[in-house]
Amino acid sequence: MAPPPSNGVVSPFVCFIVRVLTLMCLFSPLTLLTIDTATATASVSDYGDIKGRYLCAAIVIGMAYTLLQTFFTLFQAGTGARCVGDGLVYIDFYADKVVSCILATGAAASFGMIQDLKIMVDVSGLVITHFIDVTNAAASLCFVGFLLTFVSSVFSSFALPKLQHKQVCEGETETEMEAYYFSVV
Repeated sequence: MAPPPSNGVVSPFVCFIVRVLTLMCLFSPLTLLTIDTATATASVSDYGDIKGRYLCAAIVIGMAYTLLQTFFTLFQAGTGARCVGDGLVYIDFYADKVVSCILATGAAASFGMIQDLKIMVDVSGLVITHFIDVTNAAASLCFVGFLLTFVSSVFSSFALPKLQHKQVCEGETETEMEAYYFSVV
């Protein structure tokens, strides 16, 4: 016997777990980048400074958004209702897309910087090797944060058809609902 069909809605608890994992994956590289005391030579430092700052900015933006969404998800799990109402579904959907793109570009810029630094500098020195390793670890964790934010984006997209159906069906007759259903299908 087949399992019952899913209603397409993900449990708020699962969303909460994904958001917490995202926070952990974004907090770790920020800690790595800010605590790291290794410095490179002046030319390497100037080159990596812009892309390193971009990675830090992407991580901070991702952390702020994920922390906000974690509180909203926790509220929804506790009360069963959305904090701001149904309009938050659209904000969740589009903001998840934007933040995941910011995190992906932050990780990609850092990966590119690492490859350029390996070409530009002889990596025989211990200090520059440490600098590259720390930046590589931070970019990798940022990329995992991107993947988790993308999963959250997929979860938030599940609520859109339900919301659109609810908006169309409120106050309409049965023939209007059937017309909408057959126009969508």
